[in-house]
Amino acid sequence: MRAWLSVYLKGVFMGIAEGIPGVSGGTIALITGIYDRLVGAIAAFDPRVVADLPRIYDPASRGRIAAMLREMDVGFLVVLVAGMATAVIGVTGIIDAIRQSNQAMLYAFFFGLIAASAVALWGEFRIDTPGEKVVAVVGFVIAFLLAGVSEGSAVSHAAPVLFVAGAIAISAMVLPGVSGSFLLLLFGQYEFMIGTLHDFIDAAVEFTRGGPLADAVGSLVSIVWFLAGATVGVLTFARVVEWALDRHRQLTLTFLVALMVGALRLPAERVVAAEGAWPVARVAAVLLAGLVGAAAVLLMDHYTDDLQYGGDSGAERTPAAHDD
Repeated sequence: MRAWLSVYLKGVFMGIAEGIPGVSGGTIALITGIYDRLVGAIAAFDPRVVADLPRIYDPASRGRIAAMLREMDVGFLVVLVAGMATAVIGVTGIIDAIRQSNQAMLYAFFFGLIAASAVALWGEFRIDTPGEKVVAVVGFVIAFLLAGVSEGSAVSHAAPVLFVAGAIAISAMVLPGVSGSFLLLLFGQYEFMIGTLHDFIDAAVEFTRGGPLADAVGSLVSIVWFLAGATVGVLTFARVVEWALDRHRQLTLTFLVALMVGALRLPAERVVAAEGAWPVARVAAVLLAGLVGAAAVLLMDHYTDDLQYGGDSGAERTPAAHDD
């Protein structure tokens, strides 16, 4: 039980990180020693087993499915995701409340987080070759334009868009230094998904008290589409990201840093567009929020700069292997 509780708590820490744009859940996985185990569990998924699902009545098909689930360390994944879900609900509830009361401070904090994340990865940024220069420009331009679109009122929250957003955002779990919430913010889905999640929770609570079910169903549909995309993404797109890091690490990280720099447009515009007067005290509070966000990421980077992708740095025993 202590081993599973440890996995759950590590999931909580990852969920806290993934709920905040600019803080990487992948970095937390490295810090807590489960990065290799997590990536290995994801990589163990074999798409061929999907053909066995309609024939689950067949002992051979069931055997192949069971073998793959054991290889995927499914118990570990379930407990980890439970911890992440718990933390995401709590953290996003706080963020949603702050967003409604003090948008300027919140987005100044996000600006500091994202800017510091780019600084933390700056050592991996290269524009020495023509390919690196092209990748850097493309990453910056894509993020800058997407940030502008996300600021407008025309951002779609249709089911296919949520599916794709979930698939892309979940890939951050295999990218230490990149936040899934940052990607959602860039695609204009972060605030929508926070609001949808907590609308569903509120409606579900009201339903238990005799309220209408329809209020919960609408939000649930959006959440299901997002989670479906995340499930497909973690089993497919995350592998593409891992391949890109293995084969084209420099180009991949250069693209990611350029993406972060270009995306700074969004929180900056949110701060500037915040309603209300700007007395000296408010300006100071907003600047302080940005500095706190930056300091949090830079301190984390300082104490984890010796962590590496792969190798034995993230290795740990499975819960079953513990003596107690």
